Amino acid sequence: MLGAIIGDIVGSPYEFDRGGKTTDFPLFDTGANFTDDTLMTLAVGQALMDAAGDETRADELLVTTLRAVAARYPLPKGGFGGRFAWWLLSSDPQPYGSFGNGSAMRVSSVGWLFDSLETTEHWAEISARITHNHPEGIKGAQATAAAMFLARTEGASPEAKTRHRTYLTERFGYDLNRTCDEIRPTHYHQESCQLSVPPALIAYFESHDYESAIRLAVSLGGDTDTEAAITGAVAEAAYGIPEPLATKGRSYLPPELLAVLDRFTALIA
Repeated sequence: MLGAIIGDIVGSPYEFDRGGKTTDFPLFDTGANFTDDTLMTLAVGQALMDAAGDETRADELLVTTLRAVAARYPLPKGGFGGRFAWWLLSSDPQPYGSFGNGSAMRVSSVGWLFDSLETTEHWAEISARITHNHPEGIKGAQATAAAMFLARTEGASPEAKTRHRTYLTERFGYDLNRTCDEIRPTHYHQESCQLSVPPALIAYFESHDYESAIRLAVSLGGDTDTEAAITGAVAEAAYGIPEPLATKGRSYLPPELLAVLDRFTALIA
């Protein structure tokens, strides 16, 4: 999950094209901090650890844990979107047909926890459907988790990336044959899975290590924290994270969030 968290932190100051759409920028600029993306990533991870593979418990724990974590980090620090903020405060929280990119940015724990691609995609749907039960919302979570699973189990050689790009294109119908240079001029801030997940995956496919993946994702502009979180999740699975970046990313987390990350890291180890 740390790969997604660092992507969120690094991308946070550059939303709305404030970074000049370049790969040459300070990784941890003034004003960088974790956002709702980190909070919900850790909340999903905590809920799935507590559920221990029980789907019925998972549905319940995902709802209660996401709401509990959000309550501890109210606006403006959390920065929750409008419809999701309504769900957090609802007396009867139900899925609301969202296809927003929140389902993809919070799914990274799923990419590590399961031992088959089919199971990974199934649990990605479980993690999404409590809020994002639109087919595109589910697909965005599944594609992100699937990319992670493939990267961590088959590596990131050029041949492996070609196979993975083909699988994700055929399985989810995304156009992953563009380049970052082609995407960048017209990419803008929007929050749907269908317009966020493919560019984030393409940034990973063009990268050669964790840092280059994050830089490419942020350079696209738009919803930079969320898209860099998605890219960072896959890049961590593919390359790992250099120790200096891991240490710096962890330094932003308060103790209670760091404890969730440490528990998860120990589990998947």
